[in-house]
Amino acid sequence: MNTIAASRTSLIAWYTLFALISMAGNLGSQKLVWLVYSGPFPITFGLCVGTGVGLVIKYALDKVWIFRYEHQSVAHGVETFSRYVAMGLITTAIFWGMEFGAQALFRTEIARLAGGALGLVLGYFTKYQLDKRFVFA
Repeated sequence: MNTIAASRTSLIAWYTLFALISMAGNLGSQKLVWLVYSGPFPITFGLCVGTGVGLVIKYALDKVWIFRYEHQSVAHGVETFSRYVAMGLITTAIFWGMEFGAQALFRTEIARLAGGALGLVLGYFTKYQLDKRFVFA
C-alpha cells in the first residue's frame, strides 16, 4: 500500500471513529434528556441538546486530529468555530430531517434513534467535505 493510500485509509478510520464518538455523545445525551426532562417538546429539546454535545465533541476532535488546525488567536478560533457551526447547520438539517422523518413514519424510539443515526452518518460524510473546503482550508 502506498503512503497516500495508507494516510487516506488512516484518515477515514480516524474520522469514522470520531464520528462514532460524537454520535454516541449526541444520541446518549438525547436519551438522557428524554429520561430526566418532563417539560414541553421533549424530542425537540433532546435533539437540540444532543446536537450541541455532538458538535462540540466533533469540533474538538476534527480540529486537532483530522485537520491538525491551529488557531492564530482567540478571534481566529471564534471565526473558525463559527464557520464550523455554519457548515453544521447544513448537515444538521440532514440529521434532523432523518430523525423527525423516522419518528413521523414509525412513531417509536428505536426508529427515531435509527433515523438519527442514519442522518448523522450522511451528515458527517457531507460535513467532512464542507469543513475541508470552507472551515479548515
